[in-house]
Amino acid sequence: MAGNNENNPLHGIKLEMIINDLVDEFGWDELGKKIDIGCFNRDPSVKSSLKFLRRTPWARTKVEKLYLRTFVNS
Repeated sequence: MAGNNENNPLHGIKLEMIINDLVDEFGWDELGKKIDIGCFNRDPSVKSSLKFLRRTPWARTKVEKLYLRTFVNS
């Protein structure tokens, strides 16, 4: 279906950019408090977060929702 992603506010935004923007906004400590997952709380890095979030749909959904609340729907 053509144009299916037009209404998706995350269309064209890479997961790495989402993580970087959230870390810039909140820092790792605060991000780990907002979304309590190991890749944010124990030795956090963009690389480890990308690996975990790509394999873990429920966690990725939480990160994407926080991104939308913070940067898109504000």
